[in-house]
Amino acid sequence: MKGRDTSVLRAAGLMGAATFLSRILGLVREQVFAVFFGAGNAMDAFIVAFRIPNLLRDLFAEGAMSASFVPTFTRTRIEEGDRRAWRLAGLVFRILLVTVGTLALLGILFAPELVGLYAGAFKEIPGKFELTVRMTRLMFPFFPLVALAAAFMGVLNACGIFFLPAFASALFNVASIVVGASVSLLLFRHGPAWGIEPIEGMALGVLAGGLVQALCQLPALYKAGYRWHMRLPTEPIWRRDPALRRMLWMMVPGTVGLAATQVNILVNTILATSQGAGAASWLNYAFRLMQFPIGIFGVSLAAAVLPRVSRQWVESDWSGVSETLSRSLRQVMAINLPASAGLAFLGYPIIELIFQYGRFRPEDTARTALALAMYAIGLTAYSGVKVLVPACYAMGNTRVPVLSSLFSVGVTIALNMAMVGHLGYWALALGTSIGAILNLLILLVASRRLIEARGGDFGLGPLLSAFLGHFGIALVMGVVCYGTHLGLSQLFAGPEAGGALGKGMIALGRAFKVSFLVAEGVFLVVILARLFKMQDTNEAFDLFARKIKKKLSHRKT
Repeated sequence: MKGRDTSVLRAAGLMGAATFLSRILGLVREQVFAVFFGAGNAMDAFIVAFRIPNLLRDLFAEGAMSASFVPTFTRTRIEEGDRRAWRLAGLVFRILLVTVGTLALLGILFAPELVGLYAGAFKEIPGKFELTVRMTRLMFPFFPLVALAAAFMGVLNACGIFFLPAFASALFNVASIVVGASVSLLLFRHGPAWGIEPIEGMALGVLAGGLVQALCQLPALYKAGYRWHMRLPTEPIWRRDPALRRMLWMMVPGTVGLAATQVNILVNTILATSQGAGAASWLNYAFRLMQFPIGIFGVSLAAAVLPRVSRQWVESDWSGVSETLSRSLRQVMAINLPASAGLAFLGYPIIELIFQYGRFRPEDTARTALALAMYAIGLTAYSGVKVLVPACYAMGNTRVPVLSSLFSVGVTIALNMAMVGHLGYWALALGTSIGAILNLLILLVASRRLIEARGGDFGLGPLLSAFLGHFGIALVMGVVCYGTHLGLSQLFAGPEAGGALGKGMIALGRAFKVSFLVAEGVFLVVILARLFKMQDTNEAFDLFARKIKKKLSHRKT
């Protein structure tokens, strides 16, 4: 069993390394936005324009489709062989391309109506609504490209290939930064004469990034064994293929559940755009930072766990399923609870370092930090849900994630609508976190019942004990680091320091402060985990240390 756990952690580590690079590049991309456009009307327009095709991507590509495709592909490969599995993959690729391509064409045609639904308040500001419509139409082709990229990623993960699909997201960021920044700089100079806003160059960069993300995975897909397989006379026609129909039926309830999530995002977008210029941007910058630890470990671990749980469930290894999920959730807590505390207590210096340049002002930093603290409350729950929802699909139950999603989304919408008028934009982040926590709790109880009904033992007591231990460590770390932050802020504060050091040295001072705080936080977590014998944290850091030593030994030889 220990070997299985190690293999899951190793796979998650490979994906985490690639995703870490992707998230770093994603932050660089957000830095470009902050420096070039700040948190004003142009940035608000881009966020809404990008959100519309991106929500469809979540609905049709990285949500129900991926969660149902991987277990179906794995089961078909085990029970019917490679050829049938690759035949199924080809059918999925073709159906997906036709479906999302049609939706993208409709999106381009009805872009004004979609923008009016999401951000009708933009009509009150001259040119803002029209700019959003133009960028929506420009970025809609991104949807079919990234949908195919997600399908390629699912197949490669099912084949045990994790690094390259995760690295494809890094290439997306590289392409979007290079193309977007280059075109935007050109438009700053010539755009007014051409009637084009500079931020439309960043929209073109998104399109280039989606193309690169899809195409870069094709060589690995063919190397893994994918080929175009014509239907044999003994095989059913595509619309009667049992594996394809099983996958599509699995998608139906999942799509309903995700549709509820999209309604939640729609309501949040409407509420955010009603809070004045900059509110949508502050929430977006904060959410991007919150996604950093989720992408590094939460999503990576979920993608690594899904194929294993699928195999264990098909092989009736109930104890293996429960052990895999329990270990994965404890690892989520070990990493994400300290990350939550770090973002909540140290959000201001982190945002100051990353974004506060150019058109991004100190008041933008303060307001983004407040939103980040509210999002951080639900960070661990987000990552836990990323693990449990695909696991429910792998266990053949699509009803539980749908009902859980519907209920938590309903609560989130009610909370946000009730709070935003009294608390302001940051209440949207708080309500979202509360909904994520509720969703996680429902999925935990339901997963326990599913596993124990088959004879497994998925006890919640060890998980609660692990949560309390990791929460205590994270809280101590956050308080100590916040005190250090206040002391360092006094050291680097004052107009005389800025005049003496200059703008470049101020950035270096911010970098030193954040680096010191992060190092202090990691040191405290490691020491406290070893002191209180929190094995999950120790395993994660020991695995990381072994990888570093291995790389260093290879270099020496």
